[in-house]
Amino acid sequence: MKSKKFYSNGKLLLSGEYAILDGASGLAIPTKYGQHLKVSKNDSPLLSWKSLDEKGTIWFTGSYNKDSLQEISSSDKDVSKRLLKIILGAQRLNSDFLKEHKGYVVETKLTFPRDWGLGSSSTLINNIANWANVNAFHLLASTFGGSGYDIACAQHNKPILFCLENKQPIVKEVDFNPSFKNELYLVYLNKKQNSQESIAQYRNRDFDKTQLAANLSAITSKMCLCQNIVVFEELMNEHEALLSNVLDMPKLKDVFFSDYDGAIKSLGAWGGDFFLATGNEHTPHYFMKKGFHTIIPYNGMVL
Repeated sequence: MKSKKFYSNGKLLLSGEYAILDGASGLAIPTKYGQHLKVSKNDSPLLSWKSLDEKGTIWFTGSYNKDSLQEISSSDKDVSKRLLKIILGAQRLNSDFLKEHKGYVVETKLTFPRDWGLGSSSTLINNIANWANVNAFHLLASTFGGSGYDIACAQHNKPILFCLENKQPIVKEVDFNPSFKNELYLVYLNKKQNSQESIAQYRNRDFDKTQLAANLSAITSKMCLCQNIVVFEELMNEHEALLSNVLDMPKLKDVFFSDYDGAIKSLGAWGGDFFLATGNEHTPHYFMKKGFHTIIPYNGMVL
């Protein structure tokens, strides 16, 4: 039985964060981690789904009537609901999707822990879009929303500049390869952040979003060209200060790492997932002593 296979890259957003929704330009990197999707056909009238984590352990199973997409059984009702939302969204964009065969067996496999926030949803949406032969940005917009930078990372193998113009994604590959990349570390904050909730909180705040977008775009441009670690740290600090002010949230360094010598910058939704730190060979030891055990050198993360 011949199967179709798809793969999408995970993502990290180094600059721009929330303001990308308002037109800011952000620097994003596709990661070495991502998600596989394998589709096999069979003669049952079912769509059978199995999701594996990075260790190969099954974390979700679902069985659906292939034609009506009514759930027959699932191990997690919330996950099942989200999955069906994506599949039904793909069918709206391509009415022939799932009509080709009597039944399907689908297996997904992440290559990173689900709670890392590297794009378990965006990689799934991009994989399903490729399987259904539909536009992944349109599928995202019709299901969970968001800027789409994560979809762009899923599709590119180099760092990208991403922005929205008239709500349309503009993606440009960039040669972001700083001379000081060996002094950059990505550290996991030990908790996953709900990006949809964080976006809603950002949306409810009253400030000049156009000005913030312009300020962060300027920082993004400088980051892309920067070849000096001291200047890069200044840009990280400036970015943190701008967002701390508009979100009315303390900076990550002030809360957890006030004694740290290097610069620290939140990534994506503030308060969870990974953050960026500048440092040296002693950096992993510092964060481990603080109770943060997932420390990945930049080169170990970026594709």
